[in-house]
Amino acid sequence: MDTENLILQLGADFEPTDSRFVARRLFVALAVGLGSALVLLLVWQGLNPDLANAMKHRFFWMKAGYCLALGAPAVMSVARLARPDGKAPPIVTSFAAPVVLIAGICAVELFLTPSSQWLEMWLGHSWSACPWKVLALSVPIFIGLLWAFRAFAPTQLRLAGALAGMSAGALGAMVYGLHCPEPSALFLLTWYSLGIVLTTAFGALLGPRLLRW
Repeated sequence: MDTENLILQLGADFEPTDSRFVARRLFVALAVGLGSALVLLLVWQGLNPDLANAMKHRFFWMKAGYCLALGAPAVMSVARLARPDGKAPPIVTSFAAPVVLIAGICAVELFLTPSSQWLEMWLGHSWSACPWKVLALSVPIFIGLLWAFRAFAPTQLRLAGALAGMSAGALGAMVYGLHCPEPSALFLLTWYSLGIVLTTAFGALLGPRLLRW
């Protein structure tokens, strides 16, 4: 059999993939992962006892907005990298804006707050636990994304793993915000970001092993 006939036979039963397949599978993975992370939070830490009142203040929405602003472009990048020819958008361009915005809010906070209170603003009451709790809450979301990738064909495995880790970390941090009472932008920028960086690093480390197809 010559090469041309072989190619024709191999492609005879070919059916085009639904263009929405990646988005649907990622949606299911994220929905299940977020739901599992929320259940883990409720069982393990519980909601902030003063959550209803906290939701009336800008700090709560600042934390949620920061996490979402990092998680959304990360998820969109994951969707692009799910395909063999997929390329992620420029990382710095995608993720710099929310970091710069929160850093600006931090500068205003520090300017308006006596220097004697800066350390308390930075450390809060839970600085040593916050990054690790974010990491723990990101695990169910990361597992969901790994499940989604079983049906994908990524070629940039380390980058895909890093961005899957970042997606999980940012969304896990958003879930953690339902428990965390810390009201400082400086705390958010430092310790939430550290948790997201940890999940990104673990994703980059595990990506080449777990996303191979």
